[in-house]
Parts: sequence; structure tokens; C-alpha cells
Amino acid sequence: MVGKRVGLVMVAVVIIGVIVGGGEGQLVENFYRSSCPNLEAIVKQVVGVKVSQAFPTIPATLRLFFHDCFVEGCDASVMIASPNGDAEKDAPDNISLAGDGFDTIVKAKQAVEAQCPGVVSCADIMALAARDVVVAAGGPSFSVELGRRDGLVSMASRVAGNLPGPEFNLKQLTDMFAEHGLNQLDMIALSGAHTVGFSHCSRFANRIYNFTSSSPVDPSLDPTYAQELMQACPRNVDPNIAIDMDPNTARTFDNVYYQNLVQGKGLFTSDEVLFTDPASTSSVSDFANNQGDFYAAFTAAMRKLGRVSVKTGSQGEIRRDCTAFN
Repeated sequence: MVGKRVGLVMVAVVIIGVIVGGGEGQLVENFYRSSCPNLEAIVKQVVGVKVSQAFPTIPATLRLFFHDCFVEGCDASVMIASPNGDAEKDAPDNISLAGDGFDTIVKAKQAVEAQCPGVVSCADIMALAARDVVVAAGGPSFSVELGRRDGLVSMASRVAGNLPGPEFNLKQLTDMFAEHGLNQLDMIALSGAHTVGFSHCSRFANRIYNFTSSSPVDPSLDPTYAQELMQACPRNVDPNIAIDMDPNTARTFDNVYYQNLVQGKGLFTSDEVLFTDPASTSSVSDFANNQGDFYAAFTAAMRKLGRVSVKTGSQGEIRRDCTAFN
């Protein structure tokens, strides 16, 4: 577990001609076919260069997209920078979003603007980049629906209570995802993005030092793994240090995350509970034994996630700069 500077993760994206969020509009795969025909190639090229420069680009971009979609919907509201420090990205739950994710979207937008000025939303670029980083890590490819517009609201005060915490139990996770039209299997599949994630020690320190008064170490943790975590994260560790969420294949988008859960090596309570709660054990076991099943569920969940409360038509805008409203 090599120390790295970065946070954890999650993901998103899409299919064709589906009614979005209560009839707000439609997303379609070929939305920019005539207005920006090289869009996907442009974004993929930028993502590829960025990933080659810094691997954390992969988890950072996935997590950025997930955090964006769960607050205000998939509308790039998390990209807005406020001089007053009160935008969505400034909320406590978003402070740990790694800079490589933001940088990827900004660079991709600049490259797209050079060929198709004022045409493609930052929200759509985020959706494409999220797919592209999964592929870059060896994960499944899938078609991305497009046609989102960029949101007009970005407030730190609207973040709290809308993102899952590392201490969540299965019911809390299931209920939160259900609020966004995602079922329990979607939640379990999207959690698999942690296979390429990183986490700061503070997010799980309670599991190895002060779980309960009678059991300082969470008994659901594999004892050897618990010792490894203590070595990587001593009590007074540098708060910037982060460790791999998948101790085995941290740079590959595979199903080893689920195999780890079966072995008691889920980093967060919200990871391990997916296996220890009888209501979800069978799904985790299936994904652990069959990577194809995981990939299929993950891509289906990504398509659904990419539709969460999207803005279309007059509900949003096409930002010229992803970090500022027009």
C-alpha cells in the first residue's frame, strides 16, 4: 500500500433516447453527430494523455462525476469555482476531490472548444471522461448518452446529506441511491469503482483504532489486513497520505474489489457491509466469481447514473469555461 495523495471514487454514464428525470428532456448517444463529430475522440485523447501523466486521474475523474451527479444532478455544478469559497466543490464532503479530476475536465473542455466552440457542455464532457478512465484502467467500454446542459446552481450548502459516507450501512446506502433512481444492485456495482480508488486514512481510522470499547479493531476486518492498515496509517499519520482501496490490483478496473470483500478486506464499513449484510451477500459473491456479471451490472448502472436530474434546453447553459457560469 504505497502512500499517495488522492481520495476515493465512484463513477457514471449511459444508452440511447431515454426519457430523463421526469420528462425533463432526452439524452441520445449521437447528440453531437453533426455539431461536433470528433467529440469522443477529442476527449479520449485528452484523457489518455492525462492518465499517462498521473494514474490518480482515473479514480479522481470517476469520483468527480459521481459527486457531481448526486448533488444537483449530472450538470457539472461541482466544477464551479467561487471566489467566496461557497461553491459545491468547497463543501466538506468535496474538499478531498483530487485536482487531477478537475484538471482532466478543464483540459478536455479546452480541446473541445478549440474545434467546436460553444457547442458541448461540461456535463457531457464529464460523462465521456468518466467512461474513458474506466476503459483506460482496463474496464468495460459502453456508449454514453449526451445532451446534458450545464447547471446554473453550485452551492456548498446543498451538498451535506447527499453523498454516501464510509460508515454507511446497507440500508443507508440503498436508500440514498434509490433517491436517484438507482437500485441496490446498481449501488453494489457502482461501489466496484473502488477497485481503482484511494482513500485518506481518516476515512477508516475508526475501524482499526476505536471501533468499539471492547473491540478497537472492527471484527469484520481480516486480521492481517488490519495490521497492514495500521502500518500504512499510524495514529498520527500525515493527513495527506492516501492508500489503495484495492490492496491487490489497485491500477486495474476488475472484480478483485469484490473478492477482497469476501476475504474481509473491504476498506470502508460501507464496502465490507455489502458482503456481511445477508441482503447483498449473493450479489457480491456473484461479482467476485464472475467479472462479466460485474461489468454488465456496472455499465448498466453507469447509464442510469448519467441520467440523474440532467438539465436540458432552457434548464441550463453551455459554459464556455467549466469553472465559471456564463
